[in-house]
Amino acid sequence: MTLPMIKMGAGTLKQACRVLSALYVIGDDADGRGRISRKALSLLALFVLLLVAVVISLGVGGADIGVAKVLWHLADKTGLAGSGVDDFSARVLDSLRLPRIIRAIVIGAALGVAGTVMQSLFRNPIADPGIIGVSASAACGAVAMIVCGHALLGSHYAAIGPYGVPAAAFLGAGLATGVIRVLSRQDGHTDAAIMLLIGVAINAIAIAGVGIFTYLADDAQLRSLTFWQMGALSGNGPADVPALVGMAAGMAYLLMLGTPLNLFLLGEAEARHLGLEVEALKRRATIITALVVGAAVAVSGIIAFVGLLAPHLVRLVCGPDNKIVLPASALCGAILLVGADAVARIIVLPAELPIGLVTGILGGPFFLGLLMREKKRRRI
Repeated sequence: MTLPMIKMGAGTLKQACRVLSALYVIGDDADGRGRISRKALSLLALFVLLLVAVVISLGVGGADIGVAKVLWHLADKTGLAGSGVDDFSARVLDSLRLPRIIRAIVIGAALGVAGTVMQSLFRNPIADPGIIGVSASAACGAVAMIVCGHALLGSHYAAIGPYGVPAAAFLGAGLATGVIRVLSRQDGHTDAAIMLLIGVAINAIAIAGVGIFTYLADDAQLRSLTFWQMGALSGNGPADVPALVGMAAGMAYLLMLGTPLNLFLLGEAEARHLGLEVEALKRRATIITALVVGAAVAVSGIIAFVGLLAPHLVRLVCGPDNKIVLPASALCGAILLVGADAVARIIVLPAELPIGLVTGILGGPFFLGLLMREKKRRRI
């Protein structure tokens, strides 16, 4: 089932124009003409790469449609072509592939932004959106609903089930976030190191909970939750819309934290002297990041390495400025997940490999190579 498309309003268009205007730098040329900044060029290049990845991903899979048919179909949908592709290809593109690619874009962008925020808050280059136990807690909530949903909801499970699993995952993420916030506060302040250690403990408890529910599951439930834990973009149709909208809203807020996070990286004392409300920043950024990650896990299950890898790839090209790293990480995360989804659909034809395995197989060695490269340069 296709996901509903949301049209941009006039306010959103004006805001986008202001963002692009901020990235347009007037040069010092003798003729007075402006030039596009490196930041804008980087974002433009990533956007073009994302479009290329989307077109390629739409064309590959069990039904090999091809890039030419995809372009022709898109031209028909936008009114640039007089006739479209055959009915079978159109149904595959509109009903199957386009919805999962929309999920991949939103989830990949959300994980990329969340990874950037976590690395800045903890001042740790290997911080990950799941570092404070939110991903595991969301997984525990979803697995609990898969295993115990029939017992809890009875005859209503068939109707509520598609919404129940994402809701339970989101509830698990919210509960973990609340516990971490309460336990990490001391004398009105939040200690990032203590928060990290509490997150490790929450992560261990949640993984143990997942193990318990896995042990209690029957064969059908075990297969369902096993594939869910390895990540999937097939989704639940309209049941995913609230989580996707929540992710987009949270991501929009996090994208505005570029300047505060730059000040925070100077040190908490220095940031306070410069007028930054450090405690409010840590509180809001942590809660919004946790809920964004929880919503992502609710829709797709656990997908590793996107939030860890995207910020590093961006910083290699764009530098450490969070005002450019945040939007660039969103685009890079979307590219990584769209590409991983394409690989997952063709690597074991006619079956489909769980996307979490693809990101782990490709992301792990690649990130290790980045670490070794940075180690030789004495950057870490």
